Formats: sequence, structure tokens, C-alpha cells
Amino acid sequence: MSRHQNAPCGSRRSFRARCLGLVFGGLALGALMGAAVPADAGTITIWHNYGTEVNATALNAVVAAFEKADPDVQVKVISQPADNYFALLTASAISHSSPDIAVMWTGVWDLKYAHLLADLKPLLPADTLGQMKGLRWASQDYDTTKALYVLPLEDQFYIGFYNKDMLKKAGFDTPPRSWSELATACQKLKADGVTPMLYGSDSQALSSEFYPFYDLSYLMAGAYPVGLWSGLVDGTIKWTAQPIVEQLQKWADLHKDGCTNPDVLTTTNILTKFQAGQAAMIVDGNWNLQQLYDKMGSNLGVFPLPFSDKPTTTVVELPGDGLSVLKSSKNKKDAAAFLTFLMGSDAQKILAQSGLVPARDGVSATNPLYADLFALTAQDGYTKAPMIDNVIQPPLVDVGQRVLNAAFAQQMTVPDALQKMQDAWDNLPADQKH
Repeated sequence: MSRHQNAPCGSRRSFRARCLGLVFGGLALGALMGAAVPADAGTITIWHNYGTEVNATALNAVVAAFEKADPDVQVKVISQPADNYFALLTASAISHSSPDIAVMWTGVWDLKYAHLLADLKPLLPADTLGQMKGLRWASQDYDTTKALYVLPLEDQFYIGFYNKDMLKKAGFDTPPRSWSELATACQKLKADGVTPMLYGSDSQALSSEFYPFYDLSYLMAGAYPVGLWSGLVDGTIKWTAQPIVEQLQKWADLHKDGCTNPDVLTTTNILTKFQAGQAAMIVDGNWNLQQLYDKMGSNLGVFPLPFSDKPTTTVVELPGDGLSVLKSSKNKKDAAAFLTFLMGSDAQKILAQSGLVPARDGVSATNPLYADLFALTAQDGYTKAPMIDNVIQPPLVDVGQRVLNAAFAQQMTVPDALQKMQDAWDNLPADQKH
């Protein structure tokens, strides 16, 4: 699920709740949503919130290939703004001007918007669909025997990037894997005049600040086994629990102790600054891997965040978003034809060549850095964790974007920030506490 007003909501990456929470009252839907393509045979409309990132480039390339393969179908792709994407999608359904296909996040997000989404199972070939990864997180009640709401576009990682030359010059052949190793690396890098970790918004930001849920996914993995994370949803684990407080305090101490840039809430364009050698490490997602690799080449490394007392054995990996067919589509036949094409070998190769990790089994990513990530997940003892912002309730994501950033920047204490997270859970409607 990435973060500015009028910037993309980001493929999974995500400041999802900001997009959810906005209202559309008083706005001219035609101006906001773009002129709707008449819904008739031979024409489909796709909405996305990818902005200009690689997902948008990949999607447009797949559309071009589809139109070449099936010239009788016209596809209109509309890029929607970040700050009210889901509000616009809801409004379009009410006003009967919705697209045929729309980008949708998996996990709690597709469940929230299930009333707008068609079940894909009757629309798509079962044999090919069965080869797609992550269908559990795109299905009703996370049960693959029930309705499927989203066709995953790609496999995604929340990860750290590091500058190999900077770490090697500081005396490290490998990136840190634990809190203690990270502290040692930070001390040495600072002594060498290097900013150890750079925080701030990137070029695809959903807000003016960094997105804290990349970090929180690994922080929670350091506090509780992944199998217990459902306790955060149903309330059996309180956000104020001591293991969570301790993890977030260590995280906030990174900034307090000078392991990060001092202006974590106002720094922008961290990708540009990182690839220019202004920091040794950043936290981001694999959707920006190709952009960084194009600039840094073999000097770029990837690593799971070392937010653990023991050497980390967790990698955050999940098909975090994909494409859904709207129930209101008047042309589900051609919409289904496009999604069927998307699952095919030609489209999957386009995704791979664009720098993404195809979500279909047996189709490999082309960037060599993905081999490093998959080598980790193949090791005995390594665990794949879902993205925490695809698991917890959307209102908590909204609150977390504010209070977790404030705690990191020492504008709020960690216990106060986590109490606000707990308050947000306490105030959820009863039917959302599961």
C-alpha cells in the first residue's frame, strides 16, 4: 500500500486511511473523477492511484499490449488523486459513473469495499487464477473458497535499501540484522560523517511525512510472532502492551540518538537524496527498487529491517494491491477479458520487465536484487509477514500516520501515541473489532 495531497495513494504502500476518511460532499463529481467513458461493449475504464510510479508505467504497458491483442476493445486509464481516491470510488458508485476496473488494496481494504466489488471467480478462468499469489488476502473473510474481490497485480515487499559502499567503508560487509547491530552501524557511520538512516517522504508520497507502517510491520514482528497479529485486530493484544511500547521506544530512540536525519517530518525526495549518496540506508518498498537500481546499480542492497533483539528472520511480503471489477460495471465481459490477459504470460513478462514482482507463480522478476529477497524467504526459519496496514482496521492506520510519526520525532511520547492507537481501537464499532 506511498503518501502528498494530489500525489498517488501508492500501490499498497500506503497511507490508506487518509484516502478513506475524506468526504465528497459539495464536490463536482465530473471534475473530480474525469469524464466517464460511456459504458458499452468494446470500452472499459480503469482507475488507478499509482501516480507516476512504476506500477502506473507497467499498467499502461499492459493496456497497450492488450489493445494490440484485442483491437476491438478500447481501454481508458484514468489516474486519480491520492487524497480522496476511495471517496471518489464510492461516490462514483452512488452517481452511477464508476469505472469498470479500479485499483484496490487487499486485506481489510477489499473487505471494506466489498459492497462495490464483483466476485472475480465466475469471471476469470479458474486454472490460471489458481496460479496467482496472495488470493487469501483478496478473498472474502480471507477464505479462498469464498468470493474473490481483487486480482493481485504484483508481489510486494516493505524493505530497507542500503548503500553497499558506505557500509563497507564503515567496516560492514553486510547490513545490520538486529537492534544492537543497527546501533553499532549508526555509531560508526556517524563517526564517518554519514547520515545512517534517512527518513522523509519520497517522490510518490501520500502525505508530506514519511509513512510509518513500513517500519511498524517489522516492529510488530519483533514484538509478537506473526501468527498472533490477529490479536491487534480483535483486541486480545492491546496497543499499549509492554512489548509494543518497548519496540516503539527503541525505534523512536533512533531519531533521538542521531541515527536519522533531524528533520524526519519535513524532509522530501528521500529517493533522490539516497541515490545521490546522502545517507547509508532508507526504508521504503520494492515498487521503488527499479528506480534506485537504475541509478545505483550493484551498489544498491536490500535488507529486512533489523528491528529485533535477535537477528531478524522476518520479511514483510504481500500482494498488497491489484485490480477489481466494479459491480456497477456495464461491461464485465471486456473487463474480465482484460484481467484474464493480465494473468497471461505476455502481461506477466511486462510486469517483470518494468521492475515489479509478478504475482503469478512461475514468473520470475528480472531485477537481480529480488534474488536476494527470495533467498531470504527461502531460508529455514524465515517468516513472511503481511503488511500491518493491510491487517489492522483502517481508522487505526489513519491515527497511526499522525501519532507514530510524532512519537518518532519526539513530539509525543511513545506511551501517549500508543494510547491514542488503543483509543482508536476502543472507539471502533463493534462489528469492526474482529
